[in-house]
Amino acid sequence: MYEGLPWIYIAAGLAALGASYLVGDSGAVGLLAGLAGLAALLGGVVVLLRRRDYRELRSQYRQGDISQRQDQD
Repeated sequence: MYEGLPWIYIAAGLAALGASYLVGDSGAVGLLAGLAGLAALLGGVVVLLRRRDYRELRSQYRQGDISQRQDQD
């Protein structure tokens, strides 16, 4: 469940944006669905990017001493 959570957010956001589009110009309902969809979509992307950056940073620190790193000259 943990790994799939950002994808659930993204799917729910896209569904809400699609519902907002289908509702059309009905006023507040369409606007609220659109804003909720945008927030969910953005939240899912942010969680994905934060996890990727955290895992990359964590893998760099597992290389041992900073003087032994291969990517620094």
